[in-house]
Amino acid sequence: MVARVKTVAFHGIDVVEVETQVIITSGLPNFSVVGLPDKAVAESRERVRAALAAMGLAVPPKRVIVNLAPADLAKEGSHFDLPIALGLLAAMEVLAEEDIAGYMALGELALDGSILPVAGVLPAAMGAAGNGVGLICPAACGGEAAWAGGIEVLAAPSLLSLINHFKGTQILSPPEPRIAEAASISLDLKDIKGQETAKRALEVAAAGGHNLLMIGPPGAGKSMLAARLHGILPPLDAAEALEVSMIHSVAGLLADGKLMRARPFRDPHHSATLPALVGGGLRIRPGEVSLAHHGVLFLDELPEFQRPALEALRQPIESGRISVARANAHVTYPSRFQLVCAMNPCKCGHLDDAALACSRAPRCAADYQSRISGPMFDRIDLHIDVPAVKAADLSLPPPAEGSAEIAARVAAARARQKARYARLPEHRRIRTNAEADGALLDEIATPDPEGKRLLVEAADRLHLSARGYHRVLRVARTLADLEASERVRRLHIAEALSYRRLVLGEALSR
Repeated sequence: MVARVKTVAFHGIDVVEVETQVIITSGLPNFSVVGLPDKAVAESRERVRAALAAMGLAVPPKRVIVNLAPADLAKEGSHFDLPIALGLLAAMEVLAEEDIAGYMALGELALDGSILPVAGVLPAAMGAAGNGVGLICPAACGGEAAWAGGIEVLAAPSLLSLINHFKGTQILSPPEPRIAEAASISLDLKDIKGQETAKRALEVAAAGGHNLLMIGPPGAGKSMLAARLHGILPPLDAAEALEVSMIHSVAGLLADGKLMRARPFRDPHHSATLPALVGGGLRIRPGEVSLAHHGVLFLDELPEFQRPALEALRQPIESGRISVARANAHVTYPSRFQLVCAMNPCKCGHLDDAALACSRAPRCAADYQSRISGPMFDRIDLHIDVPAVKAADLSLPPPAEGSAEIAARVAAARARQKARYARLPEHRRIRTNAEADGALLDEIATPDPEGKRLLVEAADRLHLSARGYHRVLRVARTLADLEASERVRRLHIAEALSYRRLVLGEALSR
């Protein structure tokens, strides 16, 4: 008799149903796993043996064959332990096959028989719901599996408790959906004295989801400003939280099986490789651009990143998704992130201070800035200077307005955008002004006659690209939303243009 147990393999955040087939036949004692298993799957036979032994059971001294179908699909990860163990128990007639036929299963087995948490339980639960079956998962992951809704979830702490549940001697209570607690905001914009222009740009970036570049000498507060952006962004809505949590679940980063509420803030070190940023590796895991989906990707010391890694960001900035193509698989992850960058004006960082600048200034600035390509620079909506803070500013009392007040204005602007874009069909649904384009942008951001005249004249004089022209309109629309203005006016166009430069070194050579 062939025992069958459903499980899943992961293809990005999508799941592919896999059938675990187990048969016990006569022959020399052997336990083999076939169906393109990786090393972790092949080693599952030893974990299954030990887990059964911990319960006083032994694998029959016969030939045991486990097939993971479809056989031409690569199987990766330790989550195949549990379905293999359940299939073996069914083949040994310890469990009835009909009891487990209506479930998908995934989980890693410890040597004592306990079921350890694994990555990808949330998308697996969504896949089980789509197939109309229940889910068997580790107890630690029950909170995320419960968000699938409408399916039976058995979150078992151990293999023995699962057997007892099917035997009727123990009842596994259905898990409750869990959500991460709202993090207290410990970093406040009140901590930053001076830099009013940078704070204004940060507010605009948060309100419209715009990309931001801050340029200034060391110690000016660029990293402090970026770290406080997270505190003025609105929390994820239900759909965004589910989408972001699925990515983090596949990456194994969903803490305690709780759905995420706060927007992700990712700040990789400048030594990060291209696969670390865009995704890849042997199992094609999501990279930083996907882990920052619906959140912030902060790149400090921007020119220090590898040039190919920076250039790889150009496509996901425009499309909101990243396609990782490898010889063994092609995987697409969502990556609608807000890019925030900080950099020094030159290698020494003191281009504008003759007393501190190196002997190669201003040539060192040109060499340093050339590490960022024009097309990459053109994709950033807001470019601001963050000058050194003067001692007189540091001696002033803390500003009256902090993150809470700015966050309220940002939330109001985001609410206006949500209401505006709610009329769009589902396949074209966007959330912020930074995503608007084409005819939609012309409809919602057409300025008044004076503003249009100013924009056309500035575009000609500054030689703005078509992308730069539209990004000015997007920023102007956000400025109008912050003022609760239905129409984009000349004032909004003028401020949006003040945040845009033709070349990176323009402000640094003045």
